[in-house]
Amino acid sequence: MTITGLLGGSFNPAHRGHRAISLHAIAALGLDDLWWLVSPGNPLKDGADDMAPLAARLASARDMARRAPIRATAVETELGTRYTVDTVAALVRRHPKRRFIWLMGADNLAQFHRWRDWRKLARIVPIAVVARPGYDAAVHAAPAMGWLRRYVRPASQVAHWTDWRPPALVLLRFRPDPTSATLLRRINPDWHRRYGRDQRPPAHSPVHHPPV
Repeated sequence: MTITGLLGGSFNPAHRGHRAISLHAIAALGLDDLWWLVSPGNPLKDGADDMAPLAARLASARDMARRAPIRATAVETELGTRYTVDTVAALVRRHPKRRFIWLMGADNLAQFHRWRDWRKLARIVPIAVVARPGYDAAVHAAPAMGWLRRYVRPASQVAHWTDWRPPALVLLRFRPDPTSATLLRRINPDWHRRYGRDQRPPAHSPVHHPPV
């Protein structure tokens, strides 16, 4: 059984904070690898005027994932899925010999109740939430936690998460990297130009694209 983490996001652009969280999660959760699911379009960010093209965001994610057990993919374009719940359900069906866990930041947990069919997602795979400074109060007050609280597992048991039956949620604490995609875009709004205006995601890359 291969143990794989899933981290979704816009990666607009991917940065060292994504990498640091991922490497910490790989170690804490005993993952064989972690897939970055670069979203073609985040439904909660529809209308954003600073979203770079998917090809550039995927290229930045692949650059940041180099020399690590991290695979950057835009598999949702192949699956034709728009919402995380549908993407994860499809990956679980496609890979019966993999065990998946969903990884997200505390800021996302605070708005988890806005995600499409979030309870269904929690019933498909365990969830690991990476704590972020300043979000503890928001996490515990989040509407979704009213339902998820009964399924929270102690961090001391995280080594055995593959034995958990979803719903199951664990809070992980790492020393955070302060890098922010928002700040990076503010400093260099044309960051995506370095990847080429006409670059398109390849159908398959044997090095950085997971076998999906």
